[in-house]
Amino acid sequence: MHVLVLASRKGGVGKTTIACHLAVEAERSGAGPVAVIDTDPMQGMAQWWDSRTEETPALIKGTVAEAIPTLKKQGFKLLVVDTPPSIGPEVAEAIKHASLVMIPVQASPNDLRAVGSTVEVVNAAKKPLSFIINRVKPRVRLTTQAYEALSPHGTIAPLLADRTDYAAAMVDGLTAPELGGKGPVPEEIGALWEYTAKRLELTP
Repeated sequence: MHVLVLASRKGGVGKTTIACHLAVEAERSGAGPVAVIDTDPMQGMAQWWDSRTEETPALIKGTVAEAIPTLKKQGFKLLVVDTPPSIGPEVAEAIKHASLVMIPVQASPNDLRAVGSTVEVVNAAKKPLSFIINRVKPRVRLTTQAYEALSPHGTIAPLLADRTDYAAAMVDGLTAPELGGKGPVPEEIGALWEYTAKRLELTP
C-alpha cells in the first residue's frame, strides 16, 4: 500500500482540496480502493467526506501508524493523508510513513518563504517530495519565479489554475471532475493524478 501525504506549514494553500481531489481521482482511475485520513484538527477533509453521497474513498479515524496495518490487511492500495498547517509531531509522524510527500504552494513570496521548513522535515525523513504550484493565474511572472525557487529542492507537479470550481465542488462533498463535463478542470486533475501515480509507481 502506498501512502500519499499532503503537507504544508502554511495554511490556505489548498492542501485539503488537493488531497480530496487526488483521493477521488485515484478511485476514478481504478487505483483503489483508496482510504483517507484527516489529521488536521480543523477536520476539513472529514467534513467534506461527511457531505458525500459516495462511499469512496473510505474515511479512516485514528493515526496513520495505527491505520496502515489494518488497511493493508483489507486490501487498500492507497492512503491519502491530510495534515494540519504546521510542522508539528503529527505532520512528522505522517511523513515518516509516506511513500511520497506533496507540498502545495502558491506563487507568492510568503508561500515560498514558508515552504523551507516543510522541505527540511521531509528531507530529514529521507522521503521523496513534489511541489504543487496551486491557484496559478495566467501570465504571471511569479509562477516562473516559483518554478525557479522550488525546482532545486524537488520535482514540480502539473500546475493547478486559480478556478472556483475546485472549492465550489467541495461544499457538496464532491470534487470538480465529479460535476461532469469536459474542459480544463478534469484535464488538470487528471494530469496531476497521472503524475502522482507515476511518482508512486502505480501506473499499469
